[in-house]
Amino acid sequence: MKQEPTPCLRRATLVGAALALIAACSRNNRSDSDARAALAAFDSLQPPPTKLAIIYPADGTVFPPEIPAPTFDWAGPWSEHPFVWAIRIQLRDRSLVFSSSAQKWKPPESAWRDIRRSSVTAEATVTIVGFPPDAPESIACSATIRIRTSADGIGAPIMFRDVPLPFIYAVKNPDTIRWRLADVSSDRPPPVVLENLPVCGNCHSFDAAGRTLGMDVDYANDKGSYAITELSDKTVLSRDKIITWSDYKREDGEYTFGLLSQVSPDGRYVVSTVKDRSVFVPRPDLRYSQLFFPIRGILAVYDRKTRRFSSLPGADDPAFVQSNPAWSPDGKWVYFCREKAAAIPEDDEHRAVLITEHLARHFLKANTEFKYDIFRVPFNDGKGGDARAVPGASNNGKSNYFPRISPDGKWMVFCRAENFMLLQPDSRLYIMPAAGGEARPMKCNTGDMNSWHSWSPNGKWLVFSTKAHGPYTQLCLAHVDETGNDSPAVLLEHVALPNRACNIPEFLNRRPGAKLALREDFLDSLNFRRQGQVLLLAGDFRESVQLFRKALDLDPDNHEARLRLAVAYTQTDEQSKAETEFASLLKRLHGKDEHMDLLHDVHCHMALLCRKQYDPDQAVKHYRAALRCRPEDVNARLLLGLVLASQHSFREAEEVLSEAAKLAPANPLARMWLGMVLCDAGQADAGRAQLVKALSLSPMNRSDWQLIAQRILPRADLAPQLAAFVERYRARFPDDPQPHVLAAKLRLQSGNAGDAIEQLEKAFKKDSSLAWIPAKIQELRKSR
Repeated sequence: MKQEPTPCLRRATLVGAALALIAACSRNNRSDSDARAALAAFDSLQPPPTKLAIIYPADGTVFPPEIPAPTFDWAGPWSEHPFVWAIRIQLRDRSLVFSSSAQKWKPPESAWRDIRRSSVTAEATVTIVGFPPDAPESIACSATIRIRTSADGIGAPIMFRDVPLPFIYAVKNPDTIRWRLADVSSDRPPPVVLENLPVCGNCHSFDAAGRTLGMDVDYANDKGSYAITELSDKTVLSRDKIITWSDYKREDGEYTFGLLSQVSPDGRYVVSTVKDRSVFVPRPDLRYSQLFFPIRGILAVYDRKTRRFSSLPGADDPAFVQSNPAWSPDGKWVYFCREKAAAIPEDDEHRAVLITEHLARHFLKANTEFKYDIFRVPFNDGKGGDARAVPGASNNGKSNYFPRISPDGKWMVFCRAENFMLLQPDSRLYIMPAAGGEARPMKCNTGDMNSWHSWSPNGKWLVFSTKAHGPYTQLCLAHVDETGNDSPAVLLEHVALPNRACNIPEFLNRRPGAKLALREDFLDSLNFRRQGQVLLLAGDFRESVQLFRKALDLDPDNHEARLRLAVAYTQTDEQSKAETEFASLLKRLHGKDEHMDLLHDVHCHMALLCRKQYDPDQAVKHYRAALRCRPEDVNARLLLGLVLASQHSFREAEEVLSEAAKLAPANPLARMWLGMVLCDAGQADAGRAQLVKALSLSPMNRSDWQLIAQRILPRADLAPQLAAFVERYRARFPDDPQPHVLAAKLRLQSGNAGDAIEQLEKAFKKDSSLAWIPAKIQELRKSR
């Protein structure tokens, strides 16, 4: 008797037949009777409700009409087992069925053309079903999404930068950074338009017509350098096209980077953050390899017609940091982000633009806040006006930054994060009316950083950067309709490059497929010398040697480069090479009064080298030579005094340090070292008097005030001056335990053991590594 098939067997037969038909259909790309049979078999499977996770694209994604076929990507609850997958795409008038043995699938280009064409007027429904091939009757899973194609084309290419990671590697190897121009309709890697630039280049922007380019180029490693040029098919970045934001009030003596500059819509102006200072901390994490955000700065404007710099009133208050400028499309408004300028402990006299990890430690602590609000100010032909916070993008307890206004002036898209700006994992895109209103999170946001966005010239598309797919930043698109509603992100797969981060995307208002090539023609000896100086300051001494050598190859008379080369050799322990370069400099500079300042620097560095080689007599000789070149140099005078004191030449040391104190009466070091020398020379009262004067000047260095305290503590009559200084220091550096330790010694000196114990407990709470404190506290308690 013939046995009736079981339900499982019937299901296995159906699945096997369906998969065979689907595979045949996919191979042949046919829509004939086999395809109809495959569809019928597919429909009969009735998969159970177990859900797949379709990773990409998301439900509701809107694709540009010109984009190549995307790669569908999904994950199931049994992803560790081999599955056979069926993909069905239901169009307005027909269905397409395909199969895949992997959890990724890309439609054939011919099928994708059909899908794009059909899904302009009606959504396409994509269903993915998975079957275990070894037990098709046991279980299955499925998921369905809807996608469509916009009638709005993109109509313009995207210029972006591709960078190796971590970021500090790119800083040290700027020639590895490339700029590309991506045509969204092409499935090929975008062509390189600029490469092998041996200096760091950063933000770029265009005018509305796509005729003018502005770009950070770090000419001569002046971080304020900025190239502005008219674009052609072959654009040369020459020296005559470079300005420097450092020229804005250069007499102030403050360095400038010129952050996040933006060319005006008409191409006449550029607005930038100047007189800036930023937190910069390289990180080992490949995904987020730097922490970078401005903490001081004002907005300044460069007028290309008059070639003049000016601040922008309303955005030039030094009490705030004003950054991230963005133009309204009519050029009448400048949007920017603002926060109270940060004070850096120990650093009031420090002028470096980048706040390094040591000085930025306050910002690295948990729960540290630094939040920006978005403001806008009328441009008024550079005269500025009253800046007002933009409602919806300010005073919300979050950090709001990177405002970008749509070409019709209707919408603003900006970033919001808990704190800081730039590379923030929680950065999300928000959209709102440009003049203010309710801010809505955008549907295109991915799960990991969304930033660096730019509007297409037709205002229909937004390009932005994300790390949703790994540590290497990728570019995505989002469609935005006339009501400000957007769609989930479209990944620009062909733009993604292996082991490269793609960032700073900017639409260029030119036809797709437009040719563009950029070439530098501004490198010279000065450039390599300043680039080497940056690496020298960063402690990369061997790399700096190579750059200084390049500078000297181009110009053997670049004396500053030769001096820095000699200094770099002292740091690589190549002392004989350093001495050779120093000797060469002394010979080249002999008798040339115009190089007196440089000759001064040579002698100071040679004195330092002699001190390292334990040759104080030669160090004294070079310091005296340096002072003949620049008698007002207090620092050289102080160092000379210290060397003389180390030789027990106390009378000469006293004369030198007394002169230093007269030249710089507000310099605490001059008073301090004069006081130390006097004490060591047996003039204790005179020495302590100088130390008390030094205390009144509040020395900045912590070890210095501790040295002074040790000299003064034995004198009970000086305790009030020391106590007053301890209070000032504790107020200035509240996290330092040492003022409490010193206060405890003062309490013990006056016989107040109880207060001393309290001060020691406070010190130990701030630094538990001071292991001697608990024992001292116990000893004091026993003695009470």
